[in-house]
Amino acid sequence: MNELFPLTFALAAGSGLGLFYFGGLWLTVKQLPTTRHPIAWTLGSLLVRLGVVLVGFYLIMGSHWERLLACLLTFLWVRNLMIRRLQVKGRKVSVLGRPR
Repeated sequence: MNELFPLTFALAAGSGLGLFYFGGLWLTVKQLPTTRHPIAWTLGSLLVRLGVVLVGFYLIMGSHWERLLACLLTFLWVRNLMIRRLQVKGRKVSVLGRPR
């Protein structure tokens, strides 16, 4: 019971980090056609998203690899959900993001 709460928290935090990272990526790509500096926008977004996610993984892990694994699995699960949810209608996309 003592280890159940941290693993549950790691699962929830992985979902939150995944929503932040991939939601931010989606917003960045959506904003690219209208921005004046697309390279700066892309690099800035990448650095912020990556920094937040790496710090989040580090804090959640707390020297327990099991927590990191749980967090990473839900992070990738959110990625797959967002790919399916946000894909262009009529265009099938594999899990790797490539057209079928």
